Amino acid sequence: MNVKVSELCLSYGSQTVLKDVTFELNRNQIYGLLGRNGAGKTSLLSILASFREATSGSLTINGEVPFENSAIMQQVALFYNKDYKDESDNVMAVLKDMHRYRPHFDMDYAEYLVGRFKLDPKKQVKQFSKGMQAALNVILGLACRAPLTIFDEVYLGMDAPSREIFYKELLKDQEEHPRMIILSTHLVSEMDYLFDEVIILKKGEVLLHEDSHSVLSRGAAITGNAAVVDEFIQSMNLIHVQQLGDTKSVMVYGELHDDERRAAREKGLDLAPVSLQELFIHLTEETHL
Repeated sequence: MNVKVSELCLSYGSQTVLKDVTFELNRNQIYGLLGRNGAGKTSLLSILASFREATSGSLTINGEVPFENSAIMQQVALFYNKDYKDESDNVMAVLKDMHRYRPHFDMDYAEYLVGRFKLDPKKQVKQFSKGMQAALNVILGLACRAPLTIFDEVYLGMDAPSREIFYKELLKDQEEHPRMIILSTHLVSEMDYLFDEVIILKKGEVLLHEDSHSVLSRGAAITGNAAVVDEFIQSMNLIHVQQLGDTKSVMVYGELHDDERRAAREKGLDLAPVSLQELFIHLTEETHL
């Protein structure tokens, strides 16, 4: 599976939602799509899933334009926080409908997941709680096994134990049936271990697209005497500052080389890694970049 996005733009009248978005995905792995509210995540995913067309730019999936392309659209599935208030069918009927239209759908696995999430297969979906409806969306997404499977905050309404089941099943099934998965989420600290690569959107533009290890290796927290810290970080990309008395803690983004780490220790400075959530928060702040 190959997804190539080039200078993609989306506008509603005078409002620009996506601006010159460019990236390429070509591995069967899990991609984390991060961005603050209004960054354009859902709009981008809806274009990838052919729910709408971009204003300009190009998108190809396996070298073809996916919009109104039935062969490609069968390979892509987007699952989101769907409201089932008008759905009179029970769980099994919903699964059978999905099985009918999705060529990779695994009914046995879907029924296993129904039991895993403790859903009543004969109960009308509209009678389920919000968390149970979210679990059904997760079941459909996992069992469909589309070569490109997209989850847009599909977990909304699920409690922590149910989300943990989702994460475990996702990793297990990805290992046994590899495909390209995109996870859009605000639960960065809870889901960061799932991501092989990270894409961060800021105000409709791609802020960064890198493998998770590379992103984390470029972030560091430096703490010590304020004057020493200030001298040490003069040429570094500073993204956050905290100070209490003479002690200062800063967060920098940019790889620290071995000689810099050695120099920091010699100056009595403490170096610590930072989490993906911390980097995400500070890199997407209005005052940064």
